[in-house]
Amino acid sequence: METFVDAAKKDANGSVQNKSVTVVFVLGGPGSGKGTQCANIVEHFGYTHLSAGDLLRAEIKSGSENGTLIDNMIKEGKIVPSEVTIKLLQRAIQENGNDKFLIDGFPRNEENRAAFESVTGIEPEFVLFFDCSEEEMERRLLNRNQGRVDDNIETIRKRFKVFLDSSLPVIEYYNAKGKVRKIDAAKPIEGVFESVRSVFTVSGDKVAA
Repeated sequence: METFVDAAKKDANGSVQNKSVTVVFVLGGPGSGKGTQCANIVEHFGYTHLSAGDLLRAEIKSGSENGTLIDNMIKEGKIVPSEVTIKLLQRAIQENGNDKFLIDGFPRNEENRAAFESVTGIEPEFVLFFDCSEEEMERRLLNRNQGRVDDNIETIRKRFKVFLDSSLPVIEYYNAKGKVRKIDAAKPIEGVFESVRSVFTVSGDKVAA
């Protein structure tokens, strides 16, 4: 019996059929404030927010065969193949009535990026990059105190290094194509959103009613 993972890998040529969509990738280190600003963009500009991590967690929670497979891979310390995450994103785009999507925290690396464009046939409109110093992100994560066990100094620094090593090449790739919109994420939330609002207004997005 073919599993979802097998099907996702095999179906590398299936684009998002019959649907013209606008995709914005949202990237930034841990604690850069991506989640807060995504919520603002959804509210003000009518985008649908898709988080690759949330989709994977929801699939696991659903108890489906596919979710069990993903859960086992994560427990075994294996990286979930790009195609599997992309298929979940693709399905979410297909099943949603909207045609404007923020994809948060993805692509995490160059391999993700290339696979996403190849599988979906979609190139992002632009990449929203929340640029924030390691010191500021560290301070925010330590103050956040949301009971997250991974928010200790050592783990934070590891996450930051992973972000730098993996995601910066993606940002550099799109920057060379003139598609990166860099936001100074060290400012207070309102100030950051002013910058974000300017980016979306310039790109022609209408403020949602």
